[in-house]
Amino acid sequence: MTEPASLGYVVLNVSDLNAWEHFATRILGLMIGARTDSTLGLRMDELAQRILLQRAPKDDIAVAGWQFDTARDLTDYVSLVRSRGIDARQCDAATARSRKVEQVFACDDPNGFVHEFCFGPTHAPISSPFRSPVMKGKGFVTGRQGLGHVLPIAKDYEKTVAFYTEGLGFSVSDYIRDSETIPGVAFDATFFHTRTGRHHSLATAYAPSEQCLNHMMLEVADLNDVGLAYDRCMKAGLRMYMGIGHHPNDQVVSFYVQSPSGFSVEYGHGSIVIDDATWEVKNYSQMSDWGHDRNLRAHVPPR
Repeated sequence: MTEPASLGYVVLNVSDLNAWEHFATRILGLMIGARTDSTLGLRMDELAQRILLQRAPKDDIAVAGWQFDTARDLTDYVSLVRSRGIDARQCDAATARSRKVEQVFACDDPNGFVHEFCFGPTHAPISSPFRSPVMKGKGFVTGRQGLGHVLPIAKDYEKTVAFYTEGLGFSVSDYIRDSETIPGVAFDATFFHTRTGRHHSLATAYAPSEQCLNHMMLEVADLNDVGLAYDRCMKAGLRMYMGIGHHPNDQVVSFYVQSPSGFSVEYGHGSIVIDDATWEVKNYSQMSDWGHDRNLRAHVPPR
């Protein structure tokens, strides 16, 4: 199958690994996989690693890792994108080990990060099942749907959309063109899905931003875990970019919290899964059809 199955992993450049370790485990409910002086691997499920944090002076996305089911699927895809003029280079064995997969190819995104294409993710030992330090439900929605989604900001919106569709071959899920939610900002976003159908594993929009990554989304299986995580964020005094609300396109109930790196993490529940045989691409005029308040102030407990 010459298209990615899912967003298998992300690599983030972060300046404060200690702050991220607390945020990832005690706020988001992720589990530590492995830690070194310069890296922190995070787990969401039975895989040994879904998110790799690497120490760097500038916080931003470094890699979006797209997973394929087999080596044949991967090599067929690499041949296809090369025929479209994309320089898909093979990565070395050390890169594959750091991503905890069997084989990796990579190409550059026009917005300053890297797309990697891989197969053969490493599973954690059966003696070390995923156990969230704080979640109450059945964990994160991953598996065939991948880890969630990322939204990088486009320097050139039309060029970026063309690269994702005509170059990398992602399928358009829908669009949101909203001129009312953010005063003075015309929000124009395109959403893309992979073969296994999570409503979007990738989206892009144009907005003034010093960072490429606008947000990364993690989906939980139990709506109660959205509320519990929201409470943890508020009690910790974290900056909330958007309070709890509902998106009309993917049907997710979520909130957005600022990470230690500045970009936000969307934490949500209820994403629909696309069946390409029946899916209709639509254009939505609202980013949110209720909630997602941008004027929240976190509650800081009295000292």
